[in-house]
Amino acid sequence: MNKIISSSILTLSLAGLSLSAVADTTIRVTSQLPDTHPVSQNWIEFGKIIEQKSNGELNIQLFPSAQLFKDKEVPEAVGSGAIDAGTTFIGRFAGSVPAVDVIAVPFIFNDEDNIRAAVAPGSDLRKAIDTKILEETGARVLWWQAYGRNVYLSNGDPITEPTDITNKKVRTYGKVHGWTAEALQGAPTLLSGSKQFLAYQQGAVDVGMTGVSAVKSRKLYEVMDNMTLTFDSVIEFVAVINNDVYESLSPEEQAIMQDAAKTVEQQLRDQIYAAEAQTVEEMKQHMNVIELTPEQRNAWQKATQTVVDRFIEETGETGAEAVSAIRSVQ
Repeated sequence: MNKIISSSILTLSLAGLSLSAVADTTIRVTSQLPDTHPVSQNWIEFGKIIEQKSNGELNIQLFPSAQLFKDKEVPEAVGSGAIDAGTTFIGRFAGSVPAVDVIAVPFIFNDEDNIRAAVAPGSDLRKAIDTKILEETGARVLWWQAYGRNVYLSNGDPITEPTDITNKKVRTYGKVHGWTAEALQGAPTLLSGSKQFLAYQQGAVDVGMTGVSAVKSRKLYEVMDNMTLTFDSVIEFVAVINNDVYESLSPEEQAIMQDAAKTVEQQLRDQIYAAEAQTVEEMKQHMNVIELTPEQRNAWQKATQTVVDRFIEETGETGAEAVSAIRSVQ
């Protein structure tokens, strides 16, 4: 087992010829986001809880801002034991578990309530995906970390109808998002989040897909005029731990970690959606913010229906089960 898990042992013995030891377990965590970002802060809060509940025997050491591993490297790093735990965009597991991309299928979720029910701990979707990630990679999912919902950015005329994407170059950040752009008769261009500002500024792409928080944090409102609140898919990260490291903990320590995971997952999801709503209001001071009417939303759903079929065809039984799990709680 290749684990990077550090322990400090205090031993007191000489006086009474008896030996006692207390082992403090430090779990090393990698995050590509700065320690001020809510996703990294989520880990810090998790660390506080497990340290308190374990009387100091469990704690974490966070390495933020991709000090140790880039986002795309996290699944392999955690699964192999090169690092104890980490956080990564869930789409990074698509190579091993294609069904994780179900959250990127456009309009698969009806609304925020549907999202919360579908991705809740213990839900059918979580059971299927979390189990598959563990089986295929050796990384155990502790909790899902909400990041927000997808929106479209544009210059000039706002995007309101699906036909507004026709013949446009669209910035995407995953395979299924590329399929969505194609279904809308656009040309997908895969770009990392950090490259968005320059791409929009230089006109390398016409339309952007991104999360609401990125519009503010990356100051995309400086180079794009319009933000259309399609909220057609969700962006989720996952907090994962090497399974050998997890199994090395006592049942009591595992229970502490599981309870803490449920607590911080709910906290972050509430925080992210509240912040998303606040950011939308803030952006109205900088750009044109468009909310789809029910009729427009229905038109977008119809225009992208083929993506659902393509996803099921590509991912097989597991993908079909993931789609059914979401629809079962609508």
